[in-house]
Amino acid sequence: MSANGAVWSRVRGRLRAFPERLATCGAEAAAYGKCVQASTAPGGHLRKDLCAREFEALRSCFAAAAKKTMKGGC
Repeated sequence: MSANGAVWSRVRGRLRAFPERLATCGAEAAAYGKCVQASTAPGGHLRKDLCAREFEALRSCFAAAAKKTMKGGC
């Protein structure tokens, strides 16, 4: 296998693992979704930074999942 083929093999492996890693962020995704849903319900007003705390928790979880994927860890 060429060096280029080995690189693509590692990349494909990381990409396959990424959805499983993101699935660990279900609680954060649900909290953010509930916040946005409550803000857009009739009578609600979605404003910038209204769900910032929930979004930051979700972003941090995604970043941690991406970091694990890049390192090839579990």
